[in-house]
Amino acid sequence: MKLTKETGQPAIAAKRPARRPAWYRLLGPGLITGASDDDPSGIATYSQAGAQFGYALTWTLLLSYPLMVVIQEISARIGRVTGRGLAANMRLRFPVGSVYALVGLLFLANLINLAADLSAMGAALQMLIDGPILLYVVLFGVMSALLQIVVSYRRFADGLKWLTLSLFAYVAVAFISQVPWIQVARALVVPSIKWNRETLIMIVALLGTTISPYLFFWQASTEVEEEECDAAAQPLKVAPLQAPREFHRIRFDTYLGMGVSNVIALFILVIVAAILHVKGVTHIDTA
Repeated sequence: MKLTKETGQPAIAAKRPARRPAWYRLLGPGLITGASDDDPSGIATYSQAGAQFGYALTWTLLLSYPLMVVIQEISARIGRVTGRGLAANMRLRFPVGSVYALVGLLFLANLINLAADLSAMGAALQMLIDGPILLYVVLFGVMSALLQIVVSYRRFADGLKWLTLSLFAYVAVAFISQVPWIQVARALVVPSIKWNRETLIMIVALLGTTISPYLFFWQASTEVEEEECDAAAQPLKVAPLQAPREFHRIRFDTYLGMGVSNVIALFILVIVAAILHVKGVTHIDTA
């Protein structure tokens, strides 16, 4: 009988998936979580910032990157080490009342965010084919739920990884637009802040939409899913010899994923600033 090197326990016989390239195996929860940060509600926030303030607030996306990396890597490590998501770990460590209160706030925030995302998706589809926006919102909601229930995690996650490439359409649009890149570079590294109510609210909105609570829970939970999909993997508290390799993967995946998130957000802001702000359009009310 073959024993696992890490625990001395009998190895679990299971059909292993086809071997993927090394670079592909390094990408996973971090990349998907980072891409999910550029959701419709986030796009709306970046667009409003670009329309209202031009390039002046691009520096916030540089500032938020290390903050995102730190909190997301911590969340991912918690999931991979314990084999449980953040909510399950909180339930074991904190008083029940405080856990219910925190998860309740998360549920409320997620509900509002989900409603905003589905509404924006429905509005975008209405622009393409016309028709009732409410019907599109319902269809998107049902389709999203069914995909998570019916499709296996591995197949669903692989699809999401490839779908992140669609975000680079914003990069292409920026390079065919008349963007003053020297001005953008200056605004990115030299903060320009007007100490008024509108500016401070927008800074809070930009930081809030890039560093969102649902991302912490999502990345921790997907690390657990990744571990459960691999017969050779175990929670690192049980198999500590797997830790160096897994921590390297988590760090690479998280650094790259949060980088993709902020780069795309930057291009969205820059595009809107170059197309709308320069023409005096400073408020965006609809899709």
